[in-house]
Amino acid sequence: MDFNKIAQEVLDTEANELINASKNISDFDLEKAIELIVNCKGKLIVTGVGKSGLVGAKIAATLASTGTSSFFLHPTEAMHGDLGMIGKDDIVLGISYSGESEELIQLLPHLKRFDIPLIAMAKSKKSTLGKYSDFFFDISVSKEACPLDTAPTSSTTLTMAMGDVLAVCLMKKRNFQKEDFASFHPGGSLGKKLFIKVSDLLRTENLPIVSRETKLKDAIVIMSEGRLGNVLITDEEGKLSSVLSDGDLRRALMNNDFSMDCEIEEIATKNPKIIDDQNILASDALKIVEDFKIQLLIVTDKDKKIVGVLHIHDLIEAGIK
Repeated sequence: MDFNKIAQEVLDTEANELINASKNISDFDLEKAIELIVNCKGKLIVTGVGKSGLVGAKIAATLASTGTSSFFLHPTEAMHGDLGMIGKDDIVLGISYSGESEELIQLLPHLKRFDIPLIAMAKSKKSTLGKYSDFFFDISVSKEACPLDTAPTSSTTLTMAMGDVLAVCLMKKRNFQKEDFASFHPGGSLGKKLFIKVSDLLRTENLPIVSRETKLKDAIVIMSEGRLGNVLITDEEGKLSSVLSDGDLRRALMNNDFSMDCEIEEIATKNPKIIDDQNILASDALKIVEDFKIQLLIVTDKDKKIVGVLHIHDLIEAGIK
């Protein structure tokens, strides 16, 4: 049995259903639904049963983490007391592939009674869920990836993707930025990447700074004491002029004309990589360090006066990498 071939068939089948849906996206009530949600004063409540319910819970979580106040409500729980969780300013997103899930259908008259707007995801606008809906998303598929064409596979993949469509469109509509995303993810490695700024990790004290006339032999002592593998060189106005790295030093040692009494700037790196904004994300600083293959990122003010430095080890120890 060729499992690689089976896996390829599954992925191809589901990918084709996504492509087909993308070709027909203009038939969806997408723009109207986005406007409704953006202007909502309450919450977007997602509901569904079975596999649709599981996918709905994921959709609600994605929406909540990207700026749309949202939570998942099981329709059975709603009919047994939790209906009060739905307020007059809320919107409901109901998910049922058949559009006929009994538990969900029982909830619909009560939503209409309270005049709650309903966005539906189902395979047919003619289904009960479709008929009750104010806005409709067609999640029909021509073929499930299941060999029996019965188990929800392609259809659940498409449903989840349509939830992502909603989330991304809403992010674009709200101009949702990295900083906004970080505020919803303060913990874990993701939170560190999106929340910690350069200023949080910046070294500002006891920096190895010398003037451009400093002799190399004296600069080496300062480099060793600074424990950064670099010496920062400033001009007469206190502005960053160049940097002597341990790599510069090794290259100089291989030069027959090398002298320990030379001025440091003779072998230093001119125009080193710097940034003048310590409020950028540490993850963005890490990208600069990796792209330019450097170990030390120097932070200056707008006049090129040194504010501090950020070493690649600081980023790694903070869990940014």
